[in-house]
Amino acid sequence: MGVDGSDSATRAVRWAAREAARRGAPLVLVSVWTPVPPGVPHAATLGPYEDGLIEQGRQWLADAAAAAAQEAPDVPAGTRLASGSVAGQLVGRSAAAGLVVLGSRGLGGFTGLLVGSIAVAVATHGHCPVVVVRGTPAQEGPVVVGVDGSPTSQAAIRFAFDAAALRDAPLVAVHAWRDASAAARHGVQDQRVQEHGAEALERWLADARADHPEVRVERVVAPDGPTASLLDRAEGARLVVVGSRGRGGFRGLLLGSTSQALIYHAPCPVAVVPPAE
Repeated sequence: MGVDGSDSATRAVRWAAREAARRGAPLVLVSVWTPVPPGVPHAATLGPYEDGLIEQGRQWLADAAAAAAQEAPDVPAGTRLASGSVAGQLVGRSAAAGLVVLGSRGLGGFTGLLVGSIAVAVATHGHCPVVVVRGTPAQEGPVVVGVDGSPTSQAAIRFAFDAAALRDAPLVAVHAWRDASAAARHGVQDQRVQEHGAEALERWLADARADHPEVRVERVVAPDGPTASLLDRAEGARLVVVGSRGRGGFRGLLLGSTSQALIYHAPCPVAVVPPAE
Protein backbone atom coordinates (compact mmCIF):
# COMPACT_ATOMS: atom_id res chain seq x y z
CA MET A 1 0.00 0.00 0.00
CA GLY A 2 1.58 3.26 -1.17
CA VAL A 3 1.04 6.33 1.02
CA ASP A 4 1.84 10.00 0.45
CA GLY A 5 -0.10 11.86 3.15
CA SER A 6 -2.97 12.90 0.86
CA ASP A 7 -6.66 12.47 1.69
CA SER A 8 -6.93 10.08 -1.25
CA ALA A 9 -4.12 7.93 0.16
CA THR A 10 -5.81 7.87 3.57
CA ARG A 11 -9.04 6.58 2.00
CA ALA A 12 -6.96 3.98 0.20
CA VAL A 13 -5.27 2.96 3.47
CA ARG A 14 -8.66 2.41 5.08
CA TRP A 15 -9.84 0.38 2.07
CA ALA A 16 -6.62 -1.68 2.14
CA ALA A 17 -6.98 -2.33 5.88
CA ARG A 18 -10.52 -3.64 5.41
CA GLU A 19 -9.38 -5.79 2.49
CA ALA A 20 -6.49 -7.22 4.51
CA ALA A 21 -8.96 -8.10 7.27
CA ARG A 22 -11.19 -9.91 4.76
CA ARG A 23 -8.23 -11.86 3.39
CA GLY A 24 -6.59 -12.53 6.75
CA ALA A 25 -3.42 -10.95 5.36
CA PRO A 26 -0.90 -8.49 6.81
CA LEU A 27 -0.73 -4.90 5.54
CA VAL A 28 2.52 -3.19 4.55
CA LEU A 29 2.46 0.61 4.22
CA VAL A 30 5.14 2.06 1.93
CA SER A 31 6.29 5.65 1.55
CA VAL A 32 8.95 6.51 -1.02
CA TRP A 33 11.12 9.61 -1.12
CA THR A 34 13.17 10.53 -4.19
CA PRO A 35 16.80 11.62 -3.62
CA VAL A 36 18.17 14.64 -5.42
CA PRO A 37 20.09 13.40 -8.51
CA PRO A 38 23.87 13.89 -8.14
CA GLY A 39 24.01 15.92 -11.34
CA VAL A 40 21.74 18.66 -9.98
CA PRO A 41 23.69 21.88 -9.25
CA HIS A 42 24.58 22.18 -5.55
CA ALA A 43 23.18 18.70 -4.89
CA ALA A 44 25.74 18.18 -2.13
CA THR A 45 24.26 21.12 -0.19
CA LEU A 46 20.69 19.76 -0.28
CA GLY A 47 21.10 17.34 2.60
CA PRO A 48 18.65 19.24 4.84
CA TYR A 49 16.06 19.06 2.06
CA GLU A 50 16.43 15.31 1.83
CA ASP A 51 16.30 15.03 5.62
CA GLY A 52 12.97 16.87 5.46
CA LEU A 53 11.65 14.40 2.89
CA ILE A 54 12.64 11.49 5.11
CA GLU A 55 10.99 13.02 8.17
CA GLN A 56 7.87 13.80 6.17
CA GLY A 57 7.74 10.19 4.94
CA ARG A 58 7.99 8.89 8.50
CA GLN A 59 5.12 11.13 9.56
CA TRP A 60 2.98 9.97 6.64
CA LEU A 61 3.63 6.37 7.60
CA ALA A 62 2.74 7.01 11.24
CA ASP A 63 -0.52 8.70 10.23
CA ALA A 64 -1.33 5.89 7.79
CA ALA A 65 -0.64 3.22 10.42
CA ALA A 66 -2.99 5.01 12.82
CA ALA A 67 -5.74 5.14 10.17
CA ALA A 68 -5.26 1.43 9.38
CA ALA A 69 -5.39 0.49 13.08
CA GLN A 70 -8.60 2.48 13.50
CA GLU A 71 -10.18 0.74 10.51
CA ALA A 72 -8.97 -2.82 11.19
CA PRO A 73 -7.32 -3.10 14.63
CA ASP A 74 -6.64 -6.83 14.29
CA VAL A 75 -4.66 -6.52 11.05
CA PRO A 76 -0.87 -6.51 11.55
CA ALA A 77 0.51 -3.44 9.75
CA GLY A 78 4.15 -2.77 9.02
CA THR A 79 5.73 0.37 7.59
CA ARG A 80 8.54 0.78 5.08
CA LEU A 81 10.35 4.00 4.16
CA ALA A 82 12.21 3.61 0.86
CA SER A 83 14.14 5.84 -1.52
CA GLY A 84 14.06 5.90 -5.29
CA SER A 85 11.29 5.87 -7.88
CA VAL A 86 7.81 5.53 -6.39
CA ALA A 87 6.56 3.37 -9.27
CA GLY A 88 9.77 1.35 -9.32
CA GLN A 89 9.58 0.59 -5.61
CA LEU A 90 5.93 -0.45 -5.78
CA VAL A 91 6.44 -2.59 -8.88
CA GLY A 92 9.39 -4.32 -7.23
CA ARG A 93 7.46 -4.99 -4.04
CA SER A 94 4.47 -6.28 -6.02
CA ALA A 95 6.44 -9.45 -6.82
CA ALA A 96 5.97 -10.63 -3.23
CA ALA A 97 2.52 -9.09 -2.63
CA GLY A 98 -1.01 -10.36 -3.05
CA LEU A 99 -2.33 -6.90 -3.87
CA VAL A 100 -1.02 -3.34 -4.34
CA VAL A 101 -3.35 -0.49 -3.36
CA LEU A 102 -3.03 3.16 -4.39
CA GLY A 103 -5.06 6.33 -4.01
CA SER A 104 -6.27 8.08 -7.14
CA ARG A 105 -5.09 11.59 -6.29
CA GLY A 106 -1.79 12.56 -4.67
CA LEU A 107 -0.63 15.66 -2.87
CA GLY A 108 -1.10 18.77 -4.96
CA GLY A 109 -4.33 17.51 -6.50
CA PHE A 110 -2.93 16.66 -9.93
CA THR A 111 -4.99 13.58 -10.75
CA GLY A 112 -3.45 13.17 -14.18
CA LEU A 113 0.08 13.38 -12.78
CA LEU A 114 -0.51 10.62 -10.25
CA VAL A 115 -2.48 8.37 -12.56
CA GLY A 116 -0.10 8.91 -15.47
CA SER A 117 3.18 8.50 -13.64
CA ILE A 118 2.40 6.06 -10.83
CA ALA A 119 -0.90 4.16 -10.92
CA VAL A 120 -0.77 3.35 -14.63
CA ALA A 121 2.93 2.45 -14.39
CA VAL A 122 2.31 0.09 -11.46
CA ALA A 123 -0.78 -1.43 -13.10
CA THR A 124 1.20 -1.91 -16.32
CA HIS A 125 4.27 -3.56 -14.82
CA GLY A 126 3.04 -4.93 -11.48
CA HIS A 127 3.31 -8.65 -10.76
CA CYS A 128 0.04 -8.80 -8.80
CA PRO A 129 -3.39 -7.13 -9.02
CA VAL A 130 -3.38 -3.36 -8.45
CA VAL A 131 -6.35 -1.52 -6.92
CA VAL A 132 -6.74 2.22 -7.45
CA VAL A 133 -9.19 3.50 -4.84
CA ARG A 134 -11.37 6.11 -6.51
CA GLY A 135 -14.22 8.06 -4.92
CA THR A 136 -15.67 7.11 -1.56
CA PRO A 137 -15.75 3.30 -1.51
CA ALA A 138 -19.25 1.88 -1.06
CA GLN A 139 -20.04 -0.75 1.56
CA GLU A 140 -22.97 -2.14 -0.46
CA GLY A 141 -23.52 -2.96 -4.11
CA PRO A 142 -22.07 -5.51 -6.52
CA VAL A 143 -18.61 -6.34 -7.78
CA VAL A 144 -18.44 -5.68 -11.54
CA VAL A 145 -16.06 -7.49 -13.90
CA GLY A 146 -15.32 -6.91 -17.57
CA VAL A 147 -15.17 -10.13 -19.59
CA ASP A 148 -13.85 -10.61 -23.14
CA GLY A 149 -12.31 -14.10 -23.14
CA SER A 150 -8.67 -12.94 -23.16
CA PRO A 151 -6.09 -14.47 -20.74
CA THR A 152 -6.13 -11.34 -18.57
CA SER A 153 -9.94 -11.44 -18.58
CA GLN A 154 -9.84 -14.98 -17.19
CA ALA A 155 -7.56 -13.81 -14.36
CA ALA A 156 -9.90 -10.87 -13.73
CA ILE A 157 -12.90 -13.22 -13.54
CA ARG A 158 -11.26 -15.31 -10.81
CA PHE A 159 -10.22 -12.20 -8.87
CA ALA A 160 -13.76 -10.79 -9.14
CA PHE A 161 -15.41 -14.00 -7.95
CA ASP A 162 -13.03 -14.13 -4.98
CA ALA A 163 -13.76 -10.47 -4.18
CA ALA A 164 -17.53 -11.01 -4.40
CA ALA A 165 -17.32 -14.10 -2.17
CA LEU A 166 -15.28 -12.24 0.45
CA ARG A 167 -17.89 -9.47 0.54
CA ASP A 168 -20.97 -11.70 0.20
CA ALA A 169 -21.78 -9.46 -2.76
CA PRO A 170 -23.44 -10.17 -6.11
CA LEU A 171 -21.27 -10.20 -9.20
CA VAL A 172 -22.13 -8.41 -12.46
CA ALA A 173 -20.23 -9.88 -15.42
CA VAL A 174 -20.23 -7.49 -18.40
CA HIS A 175 -19.36 -8.55 -21.94
CA ALA A 176 -19.45 -5.68 -24.42
CA TRP A 177 -20.04 -7.13 -27.87
CA ARG A 178 -17.36 -5.27 -29.82
CA ASP A 179 -18.39 -6.69 -33.21
CA ALA A 180 -22.10 -5.86 -33.06
CA SER A 181 -21.91 -3.18 -35.76
CA ALA A 182 -19.78 -5.38 -38.04
CA ALA A 183 -22.17 -8.28 -37.56
CA ALA A 184 -25.10 -6.05 -38.49
CA ARG A 185 -23.34 -5.01 -41.70
CA HIS A 186 -23.03 -8.66 -42.65
CA GLY A 187 -26.71 -9.29 -42.10
CA VAL A 188 -26.53 -11.02 -38.72
CA GLN A 189 -29.58 -10.18 -36.62
CA ASP A 190 -29.05 -8.34 -33.32
CA GLN A 191 -30.79 -11.14 -31.44
CA ARG A 192 -28.30 -13.68 -32.76
CA VAL A 193 -25.40 -11.43 -31.80
CA GLN A 194 -26.80 -11.25 -28.27
CA GLU A 195 -27.19 -15.02 -28.17
CA HIS A 196 -23.60 -15.58 -29.28
CA GLY A 197 -22.40 -13.12 -26.64
CA ALA A 198 -24.45 -14.75 -23.90
CA GLU A 199 -23.16 -18.21 -24.83
CA ALA A 200 -19.55 -17.02 -24.82
CA LEU A 201 -19.99 -15.21 -21.50
CA GLU A 202 -21.48 -18.31 -19.86
CA ARG A 203 -18.57 -20.39 -21.12
CA TRP A 204 -15.94 -17.95 -19.86
CA LEU A 205 -17.53 -17.80 -16.39
CA ALA A 206 -18.04 -21.55 -15.99
CA ASP A 207 -14.86 -22.52 -14.08
CA ALA A 208 -15.00 -19.65 -11.59
CA ARG A 209 -18.73 -20.20 -11.03
CA ALA A 210 -18.04 -23.84 -10.19
CA ASP A 211 -15.49 -22.73 -7.58
CA HIS A 212 -17.89 -20.14 -6.10
CA PRO A 213 -21.44 -21.50 -6.41
CA GLU A 214 -22.51 -19.20 -3.57
CA VAL A 215 -21.89 -16.03 -5.60
CA ARG A 216 -24.99 -14.59 -7.26
CA VAL A 217 -24.18 -13.70 -10.87
CA GLU A 218 -25.87 -11.26 -13.24
CA ARG A 219 -24.72 -11.64 -16.85
CA VAL A 220 -24.81 -8.56 -19.09
CA VAL A 221 -24.18 -8.60 -22.84
CA ALA A 222 -23.92 -4.93 -23.74
CA PRO A 223 -24.20 -3.34 -27.19
CA ASP A 224 -21.88 -0.45 -26.24
CA GLY A 225 -18.09 -0.49 -26.05
CA PRO A 226 -16.44 -1.98 -22.97
CA THR A 227 -15.42 1.34 -21.40
CA ALA A 228 -18.90 2.89 -21.56
CA SER A 229 -20.55 -0.34 -20.42
CA LEU A 230 -18.27 -0.77 -17.41
CA LEU A 231 -18.44 2.90 -16.38
CA ASP A 232 -22.22 2.67 -16.46
CA ARG A 233 -22.27 -0.47 -14.31
CA ALA A 234 -19.63 0.92 -11.94
CA GLU A 235 -22.14 3.44 -10.58
CA GLY A 236 -23.03 2.11 -7.13
CA ALA A 237 -20.55 -0.78 -7.33
CA ARG A 238 -18.11 -1.73 -4.57
CA LEU A 239 -15.38 -2.62 -7.04
CA VAL A 240 -14.89 -2.88 -10.81
CA VAL A 241 -12.40 -5.46 -12.05
CA VAL A 242 -10.64 -5.58 -15.43
CA GLY A 243 -7.69 -7.37 -16.97
CA SER A 244 -4.57 -5.35 -17.64
CA ARG A 245 -5.05 -5.77 -21.38
CA GLY A 246 -8.01 -7.15 -23.29
CA ARG A 247 -8.49 -8.90 -26.58
CA GLY A 248 -8.36 -5.65 -28.53
CA GLY A 249 -4.99 -4.56 -27.12
CA PHE A 250 -1.91 -4.21 -29.31
CA ARG A 251 1.23 -5.93 -28.07
CA GLY A 252 2.99 -2.57 -27.70
CA LEU A 253 0.11 -1.10 -25.72
CA LEU A 254 1.10 -2.40 -22.30
CA LEU A 255 -2.02 -1.33 -20.46
CA GLY A 256 -5.34 -1.60 -22.27
CA SER A 257 -7.35 1.51 -23.08
CA THR A 258 -10.36 0.25 -21.07
CA SER A 259 -8.20 -0.28 -17.98
CA GLN A 260 -6.69 3.19 -18.30
CA ALA A 261 -10.08 4.84 -18.81
CA LEU A 262 -11.45 3.18 -15.67
CA ILE A 263 -8.41 4.26 -13.62
CA TYR A 264 -9.11 7.83 -14.71
CA HIS A 265 -12.90 7.95 -14.59
CA ALA A 266 -14.53 5.13 -12.57
CA PRO A 267 -16.71 6.26 -9.63
CA CYS A 268 -15.52 3.35 -7.46
CA PRO A 269 -12.29 1.44 -6.74
CA VAL A 270 -10.76 -0.26 -9.79
CA ALA A 271 -8.79 -3.52 -9.73
CA VAL A 272 -6.45 -4.13 -12.67
CA VAL A 273 -5.46 -7.80 -12.84
CA PRO A 274 -2.47 -9.15 -14.80
CA PRO A 275 -2.58 -12.55 -16.51
CA ALA A 276 -1.81 -15.54 -14.32
CA GLU A 277 1.88 -16.42 -14.43
